Amino acid sequence: FRSQAAVRLGRKPVLMEVCGTHTVAVSRSGLRGLLQDALELKSGPGCPVCVTSQADIDRLIAIARLPGVTIATFGDMVRVPGSASSLEVERAAGADVRIIYSPLEAVNLAREHPEREVVLAGVGFETTAPAVALAIKEAASQGIGNFSVLSLHKTMPPVLRTLLQDKELVLDGLILPGHVCTIAGRLPFDFIATDYGIPAAVTGFEPLDILAALEVLLRQAISGQPAVANVYRRLVAEDGNARARAVLAEYFTPVEVMWRGLGSIPASGLQIAAPYRHFDAAHRFPVTPLTGSGFPGCRCGELLAGKISPPRCPLFARQCTPNHPVGPCMVSSEGACAAYYHYEHRAEVGNKPDGR
Repeated sequence: FRSQAAVRLGRKPVLMEVCGTHTVAVSRSGLRGLLQDALELKSGPGCPVCVTSQADIDRLIAIARLPGVTIATFGDMVRVPGSASSLEVERAAGADVRIIYSPLEAVNLAREHPEREVVLAGVGFETTAPAVALAIKEAASQGIGNFSVLSLHKTMPPVLRTLLQDKELVLDGLILPGHVCTIAGRLPFDFIATDYGIPAAVTGFEPLDILAALEVLLRQAISGQPAVANVYRRLVAEDGNARARAVLAEYFTPVEVMWRGLGSIPASGLQIAAPYRHFDAAHRFPVTPLTGSGFPGCRCGELLAGKISPPRCPLFARQCTPNHPVGPCMVSSEGACAAYYHYEHRAEVGNKPDGR
């Protein structure tokens, strides 16, 4: 199938693993190296920490500096650099920044510390947003007034439309994230095939799941009949999880937001719905953060847009490493730069005779 697809296209097929979890799985399993002579696998904008704009990071830092505020966040966000600081730096300077593993931990933190304003950094796609919505529901039911959410959530279909509208980006297929589709379903992604003529496959995160998706995509490339296939039927239904989607519809409203490397995308973010506006940290803490242009030379934005691979960034594995990250793609456990560094770059270095 691989050679037939290459013959039909006149080049190696170019496929994108949209999700950061897929990128990690591809790198860790060695699939990218094994298949590099037959096809090209690109990384996409599916790491939620990575696509959070620098302005949003700066806004979160500005809120952390307010007196009496506690920031509750997942671990990856702590080290993401803003224009001039990070939550890690702010915590070292005295800000109250807590790492949590569940949104409900933030609600409990607010209940246990009524003297402080607890702000949950809500980051993620359709997969994690329902849990944050349920945290708001729990805070409302308990009458907890010192809890709020800075919603930095994003949704997947709008950003894929933006990618596919880029005439410079060559793609022959998309590997779609199984966990997002568990919530959203397969149907919202049909536009990939119908509007843009690109094959897509929903799949899980084991190597065999990914290989099954690659086979489906290559078959479609050969036949010239694009469709959005569900290779993850054990968990993904056509219309997703109705209860989770209902929760999202009640507590969030689609809104235009900025994506790192991709600009402003209409209806791609989730703003807290009007009836729950008192839980919206952006509304309660209207800060004006100082913003900047970021670290010179960092090409994280181009990576997220599918324009380059991590080794093409001049900072990769030099100034920018997991111990000293410059950009979010090296910070996040789902970031493509971190995945390449841990599983591909270091393996390549180890295979060189001089170890350089």
